[in-house]
Amino acid sequence: MDYPEFVAAGEALTDLIVADPTQQRWLSVTGGSTWNVARTMARLGLPSAFAGAISRDVFGDALWRATEAAGLDTRFTQRLDKAPLLAVVHRLDPPAYFFVGDDSADLHFDAARLPAGWQAHCRWLHFGGISLAREPLAGKLLALARQAKEAGIGISYDPNYRQLMDERYDATLQAMTALADVVKVSEEDLVGLFRHADTAAAFERLRSFNPAARYLYTRGAEGASLHMGDESWHMPAPVVAVADTVGAGDASIAAFVHSLLREPGRTPLQHLQCAVAAGAAACLGAGATPPTLAQIAQLMAGSA
Repeated sequence: MDYPEFVAAGEALTDLIVADPTQQRWLSVTGGSTWNVARTMARLGLPSAFAGAISRDVFGDALWRATEAAGLDTRFTQRLDKAPLLAVVHRLDPPAYFFVGDDSADLHFDAARLPAGWQAHCRWLHFGGISLAREPLAGKLLALARQAKEAGIGISYDPNYRQLMDERYDATLQAMTALADVVKVSEEDLVGLFRHADTAAAFERLRSFNPAARYLYTRGAEGASLHMGDESWHMPAPVVAVADTVGAGDASIAAFVHSLLREPGRTPLQHLQCAVAAGAAACLGAGATPPTLAQIAQLMAGSA
C-alpha cells in the first residue's frame, strides 16, 4: 500500500468573501492554511495528504472535490456529520473577518482513524493555521506533533497569525516552535503573536524557543531570509505581475520543505531561493494557486 511522504494536519475551511458593497452577494472559496500547503506539495510532485476533518454538506463537498482534484490521499481526510468551518471576510480593504465554527467538523478530527502504519512511511508533517488555536483540535495536533518528533519525522510549523491567537495561544506557540525543524513566520505574524511592534525583539524571542530550528522569515515583496544558528541568508523577491498574494506564504513553506526533501544537496541559500520563487509564483494567479516546479525553476533561474 502506498503512503504519502508528506502530511499537513490542521484545517480545511470555506472562505465566504463579500462580493459587493451592500454585502448582499458572497463568493465561496475553498481554503485553509494547512490544506493549501498540502495541495502545493502535491502540485510539486510529492505524494501528500491533508489530515483533518470536513463536513458532509455542500461546503464539505466542495472541499472534498478540491482535495481529490489536487491528488491528495483522501484516506487522511475525514468526513463528519458536523457543521462546516467558515471564514467570513466581510471587508476587503483593510481585511476584516471572523470565523464561524462552533462544534464544527474540524474540531472532531481523530488521529487514531488515520491509515494504519502511515507514520512509518511519512517523512514530514506540517502544522499551523487556526487549527492550533481551536480546542479540542489544538491539543490533538500537539499530541500528534510530539508523536511524530519521537518517530523521527520532520516537522514544519507556520503559525499564520489570526485574531483568535491571543495570550491563550502563547503556550502552543512555544510548544510547537520547540518541536519544529522548520518555522515559517512573517512580520505580521510576529507583531500579532507577540503583541508589540518590535519585530526584531519578537523574532529573537521566537528563536529562543528552539535555537536549533531553521527559521524562514518572509517579508512579502522584500523577499525572505533564512536563519540557522548564527548564520543567515537573504533573498529578494523576483519581480512578477501580481494577481494577488493569497497563498503565497503557504507556497513558500511547501517549496522550502520540498527542496529539503528532494534536493538535500542544495545550499541553504538555494533552499531559500526556492521558497522565495514559489511565493512569487503563487502570486501569478488569483486565489490560492499552487505553483508548479516549472514556474519555480524559471523564477530561480532569473534570480541566480
